Amino acid sequence: MEGLTYMKNGDYLIPDLRMDGEEEAEGMPLGKYGLLRQSFLKERHHGTYMSMLLTGRLMPHLYQTDRQAQEQVDRAVAGMMEQSGVDEKMKERDQMAWLGAVNSFMAQAEEMVLREIVYR
Repeated sequence: MEGLTYMKNGDYLIPDLRMDGEEEAEGMPLGKYGLLRQSFLKERHHGTYMSMLLTGRLMPHLYQTDRQAQEQVDRAVAGMMEQSGVDEKMKERDQMAWLGAVNSFMAQAEEMVLREIVYR
């Protein structure tokens, strides 16, 4: 067959088959939000999960969800930090207060992203 590659496994050559969308995953692990979305679909919307898996739409969807969620968390945290005056000067003055504020902003942003993107 043309274009088909094989992997050697012991004495056997096994076709190196991949589903559509797996090329994007090459060398890039699925992030936190993509994994959460995958679990949600698998447990709560099994039909949709299987349909997406069998048609090759699952992995692109999970990568897009992961990317979108992470970008939204980053933007929200940056906005909250700017609005509250949490900056590098505060970090130099009081690292623990800065860390507490950033962690609080991160938790708020993640709660919003989980509700709006991952678990919709």
